[in-house]
Amino acid sequence: MPTPESEAFLAKKPTVPPTFDGVDYNDTPQLKAAQDAIIKEQWVKSMMARLVRDELGKCYRQEGVNHLEKCGKLRERYLLALKESKVRGYLFEQQNYIPGQQDPKGQDQVSAGLKQPEGQIAIIPAEVAKRRRDDRL
Repeated sequence: MPTPESEAFLAKKPTVPPTFDGVDYNDTPQLKAAQDAIIKEQWVKSMMARLVRDELGKCYRQEGVNHLEKCGKLRERYLLALKESKVRGYLFEQQNYIPGQQDPKGQDQVSAGLKQPEGQIAIIPAEVAKRRRDDRL
């Protein structure tokens, strides 16, 4: 396995951020690099959740009946990691622009006062839609 400073490691490291902001969809190598970076980032989060889960299992076995007190920090960390650990792929982010995320200029669309053009339907994440439904009730 290559060391973190080796040329082989640096050659496999993504050179683009894990987002489609500023990606020219007609430039195939740039598009594929963005897709690979997104997938690799999702796999890293998934593997981090797995490592935390293994440590949590060890803590449960070691502490026995006191695991509720002793393993609380690991349990909370694992629950947070579970939210982001699923490998979702890149197609949704590639095909849809989600309002509320950063635009290519780096500004948040909501805080910049930008609105959805008339006649177009905005894609709203499920959590936001659920919050809006709960607020109405």
